[in-house]
Amino acid sequence: MTPMSSNTKNLRYFALIANLSLILWVGLWQSTISPHPHLNNYVIAVMWIIPMLLPLKGILEGKPYTHAWANFILMFYFLHALTILWVDDGERWLALVELVITFSAFVANILFARVRAKELGIKLKRLSQVEREEREAHDTKEPK
Repeated sequence: MTPMSSNTKNLRYFALIANLSLILWVGLWQSTISPHPHLNNYVIAVMWIIPMLLPLKGILEGKPYTHAWANFILMFYFLHALTILWVDDGERWLALVELVITFSAFVANILFARVRAKELGIKLKRLSQVEREEREAHDTKEPK
């Protein structure tokens, strides 16, 4: 495997710390800091944490593709934080912390995935190229 540059390692650590911080923050928020008044706070915390555990193995291994698709999961937490900021005066500071951590994880994941993919020589095709190839493949299958 291609060795990582020091810049890439720093981005990887930033992404790793941000993703793990979000797991920790959401768990603390839902279980201890502001638990749900009517439901089991530990069950709720686990339900909030499970989506972030899906990409964790790849993030721990430093796989750029996993860092990239983990951002789709982060959008759920980003929207949650924005919603709480908008509607709940009592938990605004909690949501602000979630928003900052989520934004940090999102940016760190993008930067790490981009830099590491360049180091590994992984290139994504442009959407126009993919569309052209699909169109050509479709045209050759259809009888004329």
